[in-house]
Amino acid sequence: MSLPTFPDNTNTPNRDEVINQIISSIAMEELALSHILNAEGEKLQYVLGTLTGSDGLNPSIDDIVRVNESVKDLIETVTFSQMFLRAKFKDALNMEK
Repeated sequence: MSLPTFPDNTNTPNRDEVINQIISSIAMEELALSHILNAEGEKLQYVLGTLTGSDGLNPSIDDIVRVNESVKDLIETVTFSQMFLRAKFKDALNMEK
């Protein structure tokens, strides 16, 4: 995955350009979160042995519970991030008025 790039602005951006940059940054954060969630799904698949091309680990029930707790904690964190991004997006849209 490559890092996002931002345009080099030598002049001061106008209001519409700033709003567009804020909305673009939200979209990039959403994309990053989708990659994180996908990686968590692949982690579960790997542990359970259902990931294509892997044999899995033959985990114990305790191993599965630990991995599940880890995934649950990350999903909770992503959920909070989503609420923050939603508020940021609503604020950006209200700036246009």
